[in-house]
Amino acid sequence: MSKQDVPGVGPYGGPAGGWGALQAVARALRQQMGVAREAKMLLKVNQPAGFDCPGCAWPDPRSTSSFEFCENGAKAVSWEATTKRTTPEFFARHAVSELWNWSDFDLEDQGRLTHPMRYDAATDRYVPVSWEDAFVRIGTALRALQDPNMAEFYTSGRASNEAAFLYQLFARRFGTNNFPDCSNMCHEATSVGLPESIGVGKGTVTLADFDHCDAIFCIGHNPGTNHPRMLATLRAASRRGAKIVVLNPLRERGLERFMSPQDPVEMVTGRSTAIATDYLQLKIGGDVAVLKGMMKTLLAMDRANRAARGEGVFDRPFIDAHTAGFDELVSDLDATSWADIVGTAGVSREEIEKIADVYAQARAVIVCYGMGITQHRSGTANVQQIVNLQLLRGNLGRDGAGICPLRGHSNVQGDRTVGITEVPPAPFLDSLQRVFGFEPPREHGHGAIAAIEAMRDGRSKALICLGGNLPVAMSDPQVCFDAIRKLDLAVHIATKLNRSHLLAAKETLLLPCLGRTELDVQAGGPQSVTVEDSMSMVHASQGSLTPASEHLRSEPAIVAGMAKATLDDPLLDWDGWIADYSRIRDKIEAVFPSFEGYNERIREPGGFRLYNAASARQWNTASGRALFVTHKGVMEDPRLGRADALVLATIRSHDQYNTTIYALNDRYRGITGRRDVVFVNEQDLEERGLKHGDLVDLETIEHAVSVGGSRRLCGLTAVAYDIPRGSVAAYYPEANGLVSLGDNDSRSGTPSYKSIPVLLSLSQGDCLPEAAVAAWRHDDVRDNRTGAAVAAEDGGRRADRSTPA
Repeated sequence: MSKQDVPGVGPYGGPAGGWGALQAVARALRQQMGVAREAKMLLKVNQPAGFDCPGCAWPDPRSTSSFEFCENGAKAVSWEATTKRTTPEFFARHAVSELWNWSDFDLEDQGRLTHPMRYDAATDRYVPVSWEDAFVRIGTALRALQDPNMAEFYTSGRASNEAAFLYQLFARRFGTNNFPDCSNMCHEATSVGLPESIGVGKGTVTLADFDHCDAIFCIGHNPGTNHPRMLATLRAASRRGAKIVVLNPLRERGLERFMSPQDPVEMVTGRSTAIATDYLQLKIGGDVAVLKGMMKTLLAMDRANRAARGEGVFDRPFIDAHTAGFDELVSDLDATSWADIVGTAGVSREEIEKIADVYAQARAVIVCYGMGITQHRSGTANVQQIVNLQLLRGNLGRDGAGICPLRGHSNVQGDRTVGITEVPPAPFLDSLQRVFGFEPPREHGHGAIAAIEAMRDGRSKALICLGGNLPVAMSDPQVCFDAIRKLDLAVHIATKLNRSHLLAAKETLLLPCLGRTELDVQAGGPQSVTVEDSMSMVHASQGSLTPASEHLRSEPAIVAGMAKATLDDPLLDWDGWIADYSRIRDKIEAVFPSFEGYNERIREPGGFRLYNAASARQWNTASGRALFVTHKGVMEDPRLGRADALVLATIRSHDQYNTTIYALNDRYRGITGRRDVVFVNEQDLEERGLKHGDLVDLETIEHAVSVGGSRRLCGLTAVAYDIPRGSVAAYYPEANGLVSLGDNDSRSGTPSYKSIPVLLSLSQGDCLPEAAVAAWRHDDVRDNRTGAAVAAEDGGRRADRSTPA
């Protein structure tokens, strides 16, 4: 069966970007915003006097053009600045139990929330509530807890520095360090691995370093979908002759070639710029094997060169002056066999040696990585092996070289910087006590997994969510759903309706907030907030749109309202801080010396960079040196001993931002109007007696360290795809139910969304859990293809799951 014979599956031959991107932008804006509104907003995206895109955390160039947005950034802006509204009248028409059967896309597509709402169990509906009453209810419920540690304070990475700082201050004054946040699910392996290796939990490069590097290694990320503005940077590097080496299981179009919508020559001629000079399609989970193979090759090259009386390939002066653990790494490399490396990596020794030579020939190398590195059982080890590679040739702390973790949310790094962490360092707590005059709690709190476990077991009774869609984003969503339904209090601060809001606790409140695009006026006048990008740049963001409703409040104001209703502390001037956000920044500066001159420095176009010790070759580790951290072997999952085992990675589609689904298309992978697919190597299908287009089931392989045993996801359509043998991929969050809470990186707690051992077989029926059933119900209004139409095109093999009009 050809791809054209399977509804919604076909080839895509174009480059990333180009006319397809422009058409997608126009379609998104037309469906969500008016013409005048869209023109006004897009000219302010990522501009010094505008607002920061609510999408990815890729930094802004020092010299901005009139158009500093990408296709998916425009979708994010239009999704927030939509003219659609979710009003009290909408909630009066639809019971929560009815809304549960809507797709995630349809829930958010209703538009912006306009009023604070409270769940009424008697009618199974959300009903309006005043802000004052909402705050009283929250304060009463929090004070009724037997222990402050029975409350969980979740944070999405799109919260501003100002909101996040007040939020952590509120929770710590309340008495807890329970701060589950989105970092726990994506880059926590970075936050754990990098400090141990180099003394800082952030990347070390700036955007200018990409102008001076000789080679860029892109490992486990997909810029065409998840951070498209990076494509312009990669394009510029490619055009000046820098080598770009990609290590990724799937051939992602944005890493192959890119047509810049801002280049009239490319757009008129149809030409595009090649990105990758080398592209290794390693098996899922083969990253450590490839990295060790590269280092083993470099070690052999170094020994041969030194034997010939050369200086060697390694940067010995740097290693001697700045590092520790080198001899242990060499011993481990010698003990790791090429047979293990090649068998786990899924690529040949010759391919690994070739890219090692590229690395050796480059004077300055940047390694970029994403969640394809961190979301594994060996996530922390993966990160530290990248550091090991960079330390061997001194590719840290100098121009054109360093490590670049690609953050997702636009301020996930800033939230962590200003105190959103469940493991607060003692100096930060000391500073908080000095500035605010109270003793903050010292014991470590709950990350995301610990928070869900505490709610599941009845040890936590309250959850406040500053944005996000926690139970849908988490692993084991069914456990998460049940845990939240058991709570005494659930509070959601949000711009739009999502599935988390439909999980009714004893008291459930939905509080609508301003978005990045909207004007925030307080007693002191219009306010700006600040964010930190992936490269430690802090800059201001100020919206200009009239708010979607006069009843909206800013995130800082909502946090302050909850705090005032909960705490009785004259030392904390909540009203004064909300009147003028510069006063919040004064307090951030007082707690964190790296923010010196905060209010003055954000007035500079582009903002300022926070001090990064590792960038200056100062290593804030226990030894005062950068550390080679050795992890023995190639980190292969023991569950892969079965001959019929495959490894599944969850992936995002092109019309998606985390759990937000803009549409049901995945343009660059040739998927239209559906998400119920699994990408499989054609030979793996044939070995199991399957073929392209078959309905198949995925079942996890039970292992002693996994909680809950094996689990199944059924009724997916198999798509024969260019993916390494032994590897399969399905969409996030629909496939999250295959990951148990216990299946994570033991060092960081990051769920193993991208290393799930599974079995693949012909479908035996509909065994979807509640979590997946809700996600699979789709009605693609953008393509005018209802669930019934999709089912009809699919030969009636799937039930009609269209949603109510």
